[in-house]
Amino acid sequence: MKFTLKDYQEEAVKDVLVNLKKASRRWNEDKDKHAFSLTATTGAGKTVMAAAVFEALFHGDDNYDIEPDPGAVVIWFSDDPSLNEQSRFRLLEASDRISISDLVVVQSTFQRETLEAGKIYFLNTQKLGKSSLLVRGHDADDEGVEKDGQMRIMPDMRSFTIWDTIQNTIDDPALTLYLVLDEAHRGMRAATGAGEKTTIVKRLINGSGSVPGIPVVLGISATVERFNAAMTDMQGRATLPNVVVDSAKVQASGLLKDTIILDVPSEAGQFDTVLVRRGTDKLKDISAAWATYAEQQSDANVVLPLMVLQVPNTPDPNDIGRSLDTIYERWPDLADDAVAHVFGDHTTQTFGRHSVPYISPERVQESTWVRVLIAKDAISTGWDCPRAEVMVSFRPARDKTHITQLLGRMVRTPLARRIPGNERLNAVDCLLPFFDEQSVTDVAKALMSGGDGGEDLPGRRVLINPAEMTPNPGIAEAVWEKLVALPSQTLPKRQARPVKRLTSLAHELAADGLLAEAGKLAHAEMHKVLQGTRARYQDEIAASRKAVMTVEGKSLKTDLKVGEMTFDDFLEIADYAVIEDAYRRAGRSVSPDLATTYSDYIAKLEGDSDDLEGALIEAHVTVAALGLVPQVKEALEAEAEKLATQWLTKYRVEIKSLSDERQDVYRQIREMSANPMDVDLARPSSWMQATSIREANGIETPLPRFERHLLCGEDGLFPEDFNTWEGEVVKAELARAGTVGWYRNPSRASQDSLGVIYADGDEAKIVRPDFVFFGQLPDGSIVADIVDPHGIQFGDAIPKLKGLARYAEACGGQYRRIDAVAKIGDMFRVLDLMEQSTRAAIAAATSIKALYESDAAADYLV
Repeated sequence: MKFTLKDYQEEAVKDVLVNLKKASRRWNEDKDKHAFSLTATTGAGKTVMAAAVFEALFHGDDNYDIEPDPGAVVIWFSDDPSLNEQSRFRLLEASDRISISDLVVVQSTFQRETLEAGKIYFLNTQKLGKSSLLVRGHDADDEGVEKDGQMRIMPDMRSFTIWDTIQNTIDDPALTLYLVLDEAHRGMRAATGAGEKTTIVKRLINGSGSVPGIPVVLGISATVERFNAAMTDMQGRATLPNVVVDSAKVQASGLLKDTIILDVPSEAGQFDTVLVRRGTDKLKDISAAWATYAEQQSDANVVLPLMVLQVPNTPDPNDIGRSLDTIYERWPDLADDAVAHVFGDHTTQTFGRHSVPYISPERVQESTWVRVLIAKDAISTGWDCPRAEVMVSFRPARDKTHITQLLGRMVRTPLARRIPGNERLNAVDCLLPFFDEQSVTDVAKALMSGGDGGEDLPGRRVLINPAEMTPNPGIAEAVWEKLVALPSQTLPKRQARPVKRLTSLAHELAADGLLAEAGKLAHAEMHKVLQGTRARYQDEIAASRKAVMTVEGKSLKTDLKVGEMTFDDFLEIADYAVIEDAYRRAGRSVSPDLATTYSDYIAKLEGDSDDLEGALIEAHVTVAALGLVPQVKEALEAEAEKLATQWLTKYRVEIKSLSDERQDVYRQIREMSANPMDVDLARPSSWMQATSIREANGIETPLPRFERHLLCGEDGLFPEDFNTWEGEVVKAELARAGTVGWYRNPSRASQDSLGVIYADGDEAKIVRPDFVFFGQLPDGSIVADIVDPHGIQFGDAIPKLKGLARYAEACGGQYRRIDAVAKIGDMFRVLDLMEQSTRAAIAAATSIKALYESDAAADYLV
């Protein structure tokens, strides 16, 4: 793969491959057919995951422990040719083992007896409709088919229809046909040909006439419910567990923008021109912000944002022309040729005095000359343009579905990563001049779930008419330094591979000039570990070596005269192919790269210099034997984890001096750990914050505002919608003598949010304490206090408290206080987690209410 997969993507790819392997085996052995889905929210990178699946399916992959399927053939099916084209482009963009010749767009001239192994064929609904040349002549009622069963006459005298080809491919025992339904929930609608008894997709799944159903069906969809509903009419097909990507992990990955800003008029009236002007200002501002960021990072790849003007399906060209006039009046420096459209007729359009060319949706992202894009709703599915940062929609309120669908395609982060501490660059703006309060609330609710109708995305915010918060000029630099020095934690990875992590770290350290030849140093250390395990576990390794060098089996002997059969054991010396297979499997265990370098190392160290080939084979036997001893892998991974942690600690300051992009690479490596790791907090520079609540009657009520927050509005105050007793806690802390500042710790998985690990059953999770307060001591030094108003009504209240207690024990030296506050009846009670006796009481607690009512807690004065 050209891209490094996110952790959740790797997990999903592994699960998909397990299902495909199982489905393929059952088809080839028993002709059983199966179906399942890959389900992930919009923007999760489903096509990238599909590319990794196809690479492993066609070529095998040691990381996923899968052998290639030499007979694998894939049909990629959707109901939209342009969606297919974009998917084809993304597969090419993501994969380095799938070539353009492997991706076949099925045109009307296509004809083959069978589909070819190792290929992905792109088909769409229109190509299989009654009027398509690909299918004419197959069905008995088609034009050109004799009613008495005589020879078929097909267009262009072709030998096979596409249905013949599909049938022949399914019938070929050397081939396994996989059907991938892109946007699976859309494909079940009725096909284009009138009078067809079943949809085309159902015909592919269930079969029709002489054509059987395709053996393995993988649906790619945004929600499990939609796919399951689409599969209700399957016939003779079992289902495998759907692969469902955790939406929280997607949002936390940094691939999706954290904040969606909705701008709506606060009163009734005609505000389209006003909001076009405001949208243009936003486009100018965000363009300048990206340019400044690129300059700060010394990055030549400046993000060039664009604005989408979404118009009704039958727009007035003059209205669009007036909007373009407004844009150019507000931004005279905008290039004359910076506007394009994606209307369905694909021709240059005239809007007032402006002549605007057509551009294909999949080309918008790379065509950076486009800064204003005029669209209807044709690009609401499959289109992807991360640099689309602003949208002005002229759709009326009744079209909120079209708005959420299009805006849902604009949530990818332009650099495929979160910008640390800068929420303005992690946001997308949508201006809705024709929307009322109820409609905009409906849009906000839909966008919280990614517009897919699933659960809310943890960490995503939809804000209506917010204000930007920037660093408070009244906060001393020493307070900021204290904030970013506080230890935060990151979740351990379930499928962590310490040797791979060490190798990746070594590569990056060498690339940044921080540690010369780090790769060689890392492997040299791992060679020492392997040498040590050979001495420590020599008996176990000797037994494994014997297993590698011999092949055991049974031979069947039949005496036809007496009608008896006997089984005789046999033992043979393994040949080169068997040894290499065992060596390759061991490489998956210890890492293929390390297996290669260690084999070379011991071949030179222990082998006959006159017989290097024999020495290398002998080394491969040794490595294969090591791979069969579990203690070897455990020792190796422990030392790899230890060395990686040492290097990350040693070069922490140098890494923090790198650009955000490079720091993000190390952050991902740090998070590949099997153990919780401390990570640095990013210094926030821009937050977007709601300033008021709009009541049902349309009246806006300003939110309470608080002083001394580290980020603030133009008035020096920070607005926040606290629940009643959270606000009381803030007021009490601000009233304490010596308090000089406070920080509302973000609840989202951003790099400016302090996280603490806790265990919820067998699963590790993150709790993000609500507040950090800063005080100044008489000697002028700055101290930090965590104050977490801790609701007792939640089922995970005790696990969170236990996590905070462990954090206090490990990191308490960085704080003056770590307090967990709860309201019990009318009283506020506090647990002082800096006290050992309190932490012991928390460790033994089974009732959160009883804990706060016990002597372990004290009254909290507010």
